[in-house]
Amino acid sequence: MKDYMKIYQEWLSNPYFDEATKEELRAIEGNENEIKERFYMDLEFGTAGLRGIIGAGINRMNIYVVRRATQGLANYIIKQGAANKGVAIAYDSRHMSPEFAMEAAMTLAANGIKAYKFESLRPTPELSFAVRELGCVAGINITASHNPPEYNGYKVYWEDGAQFTPPHDKGVTEEVLAIEDLSTVKTTDEASATAAGLYQVIGQEIDDKYIAQVKAQVVNQKAIDEMQDQITIVYTPLHGTGNIPARRVMKEIGFTHVYVVPEQELPDGDFPTVSYPNPEAKEAFELGLKLAKEKDADLVLATDPDADRLGVYVKDAKTGEYHSLTGNMSGCLLAEYTISQIKEKKGLPEDGALIKTIVTTNLADAIAKSYGIRLIECLTGFKYIGQQILGFEQSGKGTYLFGFEESYGCLIGTHARIVLLFILYTEAKAYIFLQMQSYF
Repeated sequence: MKDYMKIYQEWLSNPYFDEATKEELRAIEGNENEIKERFYMDLEFGTAGLRGIIGAGINRMNIYVVRRATQGLANYIIKQGAANKGVAIAYDSRHMSPEFAMEAAMTLAANGIKAYKFESLRPTPELSFAVRELGCVAGINITASHNPPEYNGYKVYWEDGAQFTPPHDKGVTEEVLAIEDLSTVKTTDEASATAAGLYQVIGQEIDDKYIAQVKAQVVNQKAIDEMQDQITIVYTPLHGTGNIPARRVMKEIGFTHVYVVPEQELPDGDFPTVSYPNPEAKEAFELGLKLAKEKDADLVLATDPDADRLGVYVKDAKTGEYHSLTGNMSGCLLAEYTISQIKEKKGLPEDGALIKTIVTTNLADAIAKSYGIRLIECLTGFKYIGQQILGFEQSGKGTYLFGFEESYGCLIGTHARIVLLFILYTEAKAYIFLQMQSYF
């Protein structure tokens, strides 16, 4: 345990720390338990990066902890000889996300590493795409996923577009832990970084390229064109980043009856309509299901704040009731649809593979067996699915067909290592409707 009172007093006296931070710390003077909680240990930097409560202290999410994490990342990148490749940065709708993103960019620039920062909030899948599209060595995403509103986080992605895995996760972590004095971390200002060519704001150009790649995954546009008028969709971004890209994708591929839950449409770091914005929780769908009943919707979709997970309710055609799909259920349905369409359109490759995590349903095994393709199990965490894809690319052996995990994570295509799944659900629904119409 660290000498928390000593560190607390250092933050109060050191001119490196800003006055607002000091004022927050003065407000807890005499509250030893609170001081201890904030300063008894460093906020842990692990294989997923950082995640913690926003506030002053070494065990909280704040600009100084973000700078330290970024300095560690910068040190590792420099040692890898990859400083010239740059780093892409995205952020979600949480409190302090824009500020943390800018601090990360300025620390990178101060270390001679170019930062490509999105102009406004963007979903995690687009960050993954941007890393690959821009040829960056890494990516940073400021998000705490589906945690309560008092939290924020810092996730690191590597050049393949997936969250970093061994040996890079260990290497970056070691560099972060080696920084004991926060005041030694490098930083600069926006004007200086821009003038040096080490800071660039990105936006629409990447948006357009990303959306184009997402739309390119559609294999049954005919089904969408013929059935779109018979399909009604309700969607909620849960106050997060999914609203604009999801609506754009669904509109551009042809779906016209799409209704966004108005109370949850706009970004809001307080997440006022839910206790926490988790698409796995029934609570997150209360307003969406209410709207779905009003519109007689066929699908109800919800994304978490950084839009890398998608929860689904489907309407029972017989009873009119709505039923939730677990991650295992939706993953298997989408795997079956995706692989069946690859087989129908161009035939399955001899080295085709379906990838799942070790805690994901064994029904995936049966799907792989039925199509005569390889099933690969990997460690829990979507980044390990990305690691398998990278292995295929580097070795030239293995063709990725589909991958999923039980916690609502799926991936179609390889242009990113995480992808919005709206098109796959909606396309599959249109295809099924068309087949049913043809049958009857």
